[in-house]
Amino acid sequence: MSTFTIGERDFLLDGQPFRILSGALHYFRVHPEQWEDRILAAKEMGLNTIETYVAWNEHEPERGSFRSDGALDLGRFLDLVAEAGMHAIVRPGPFICAEWDNGGLPGWLTRECGSRIRCSDPRYLRAVGEYFARVLPIVVPRQVDRGGPVILLQVENEYGAYGADKEYLATLVSWMRAGGITVPLTTVDQPEDRMLEDGRIDGAHLTASFGSNGIERLGRLRRHQPDGPLMCAEFWDGWFDRWGGRHNTTDATAAARELEEILSTGASVNIYMFHGGTNFGLTNGANHKGYYEPTTTSYDYDAPLSEDGVATAKYRAFRAVLGRYVPLPERTRRDPGEAPAFSSPFDAASRLLSVVPLATGGDHLSAPSMDELGAYRGLVLYRAEAAAGVLRVGEVRDRAQVFADGRPVGVLEREHNDVAIELPDGTRLLEILVEDQGRVNYGPRIGEPKGLIGPVTLNGRELRGWSVDPIDLDHPDRYLEAGPDHRTGVGGPIVARSTFRLDEPADLHLATRDLGKGFAWVNGWPLGRFWSRGPQHSLYVPGPATRAGENQLVVLALGGALPSRVTWLARPDRGPLEA
Repeated sequence: MSTFTIGERDFLLDGQPFRILSGALHYFRVHPEQWEDRILAAKEMGLNTIETYVAWNEHEPERGSFRSDGALDLGRFLDLVAEAGMHAIVRPGPFICAEWDNGGLPGWLTRECGSRIRCSDPRYLRAVGEYFARVLPIVVPRQVDRGGPVILLQVENEYGAYGADKEYLATLVSWMRAGGITVPLTTVDQPEDRMLEDGRIDGAHLTASFGSNGIERLGRLRRHQPDGPLMCAEFWDGWFDRWGGRHNTTDATAAARELEEILSTGASVNIYMFHGGTNFGLTNGANHKGYYEPTTTSYDYDAPLSEDGVATAKYRAFRAVLGRYVPLPERTRRDPGEAPAFSSPFDAASRLLSVVPLATGGDHLSAPSMDELGAYRGLVLYRAEAAAGVLRVGEVRDRAQVFADGRPVGVLEREHNDVAIELPDGTRLLEILVEDQGRVNYGPRIGEPKGLIGPVTLNGRELRGWSVDPIDLDHPDRYLEAGPDHRTGVGGPIVARSTFRLDEPADLHLATRDLGKGFAWVNGWPLGRFWSRGPQHSLYVPGPATRAGENQLVVLALGGALPSRVTWLARPDRGPLEA
């Protein structure tokens, strides 16, 4: 057993000064069979601590169905950190931001609470209390004073950028303590005076988040907290990408210089990110600072350890800096080599609109949002009887493909503020396939509903009588099993399969430049979204998701056009560095 406390100027481990050298590694962005390897890479760079958020919406997608197994086994992840001889920082939120869908808050929660989140609203707090009652028992026995790796727990996340409800923060602190948390608590905020004041709370140590000018920003933090250790709890060493932008990178030498500046003050640091990983499935978030910008599937972040586990030039530069402050372990871990490069044919396909059964009569008088249906991610197919004329929607969140009698009419894009389209003469059946492209994860628009935000009108009158079907993206092959398309003149999304063989399990990189827009899975593992607009033009397939022998790729291509063969690359294609 050990003790971990906050001293007058230092963190104290068993009463002795201890500098936290941490790296962010989110277990939910990494295949669980790769956790051990990524932790080892962090240790060999010179780090002594692993930091992770906890994504509430992944653990509890439906209220009362809390999961902590498989890819969500936080306990096993923390145990692996301990086995590596490292410490851990846990950031359970409840809000995490993290460029993650809805900032980690479950869709059912924001549907129930609306904008009354991250505050003392009783409904919101009731749900948070239930969440803490499930997640804290995983962390409590793994605290350092009980023989585990956990040395710090964070309260909320950059709260000063959002609100100033001190009662809310005090409630979180009291619940963490009542739940058995005995290690020190922290808050984190950008080192702006208002944010630091609004985000602070008695019982939690202040830390800061920034990417440059460390001496100046730590000095501002010190003015707000005269005693105790300084810590940059998020040193932004890279940045995330958005669809339609460039692939963000930062110079390794410059980033190492910024890290050196932080360490020269005697401060502790958490490198955000050490290893970014991947927004697998439908987990990416989005920003909305005047206009909507969904985050890409890759969360490479230009981190020291790349998305596919390669130690980069930034890794080597950071290791050299850390080596001036701590003894470095010998490097024994091997980087992954080139992935197998080959092509494989598509051997089965079905058109999605053909295999989703047509309903007789509408179940909904008005077009509901996805949230009203309890569908918080993915695709929803709206259908109604219609005629020619101008179709208008209050707002599309986030992308709507419009079909008249099975034929494509056009696309309404949230990013372009599209709300109207003309239906051709002879139209009888209107179909609208709406894609949620990721919920906003930062700011006042967290929790806004998805889908068609009404009213939906045709020639100025509300269109009534809708049938609405969420598309099952957990089992996409069900649409292949429904059989090939036999309807003539039908366009729109295609579900296709490619079967390929491997001599042994291996990391792969699926080329996506020619696939348009859509989603992909290998052997059921959800690789995530692809989009030809880039910047990323490949999807990472973790080796443990593959197997020796026969493997299956399933693709849902929203544009309805695919090449005859799919290409697998030796290296990832993360796109251009300039817009």
